Amino acid sequence: MQDAMRQATLRQLQIFLVAAEHASFTRAAEILHLSQPAVSMQMTQFAESLGIALFEKRGRNLVLTQAGETLLPFIRRIAQTLREASDAIDALQGLRQGHIKIALVTTTRYFAPRLITHFRHQHPQIELEVFIANRESVIAQLENNAVDLAIMGRPPAHLQVSAQAFAHHPHGVIAPADHPLAHKKRLAPQKLAKQPFLFREAGSGTRSAMDDYFAEHGLAPPLVQEMTSNESIKQAVMAGMGLAFISMHTISLEQQTGHLVLLDVKGLPVMRTWYVLHLAGKSLSPAAAAFKQFMQAEAPTHMASLFPGSSRIDKP
Repeated sequence: MQDAMRQATLRQLQIFLVAAEHASFTRAAEILHLSQPAVSMQMTQFAESLGIALFEKRGRNLVLTQAGETLLPFIRRIAQTLREASDAIDALQGLRQGHIKIALVTTTRYFAPRLITHFRHQHPQIELEVFIANRESVIAQLENNAVDLAIMGRPPAHLQVSAQAFAHHPHGVIAPADHPLAHKKRLAPQKLAKQPFLFREAGSGTRSAMDDYFAEHGLAPPLVQEMTSNESIKQAVMAGMGLAFISMHTISLEQQTGHLVLLDVKGLPVMRTWYVLHLAGKSLSPAAAAFKQFMQAEAPTHMASLFPGSSRIDKP
């Protein structure tokens, strides 16, 4: 086994890591710009050299065997060491080049692409690899040191992270434009008690904010449908399926076109915060440090322009 590992190629380790993280040879081939047969062949050769299977098919899913699970953290460490070596070379060259891996929770898709595009215009020589996923997946990537930075609300409690706030994040209750409560002023929270609600999955930042607001006001409205995306929730609300507690950063277009109304309820909006964060003690590359500095210096103004009146955090 020891000799077999010494003979493993960096390409095989890279393919193994990507295939393991995405549970798919096809997805690994797309990401690495290889053919699917080439990926399968490399993994077959790698497994044969080790004398043990690393992946197995369960129905349509590709999963790691016990040997694959055992190997995964070691290969992650190898990949991280190679990234750190690359970062050290980048540091000698200043910001002439660099590579950043950034993970974004799904709600950030309403503003983060514009921030990233703005950063790219300032630093065209820096390559950005962006992952958009739910909160649980982003935290897992952060915990595994698979990304340099993450953008999310509410930093994970079980991880030691360095978190920098860059914008307020308001949440409110939305309704279709023809809803009986749509144009009422200063509604008491109790008016929501019998209204059916569509809601995000447990663990999401939006669900946490909703649960906290309901608990604070002693509310237990009927929860009629769980949905894992803001887009699905907005469409369901417009169709009259119920109300929803949602990030106000997701509804700008629907408000402008009159398809959705933000209810005027006492105690709303609930104000959370957006953060850019990384593992505590992590040594950031010059490129990652430049992105973090960009978020501190320019993101607040940019967010305020996108969402007037509710998003700017004053600098200390």
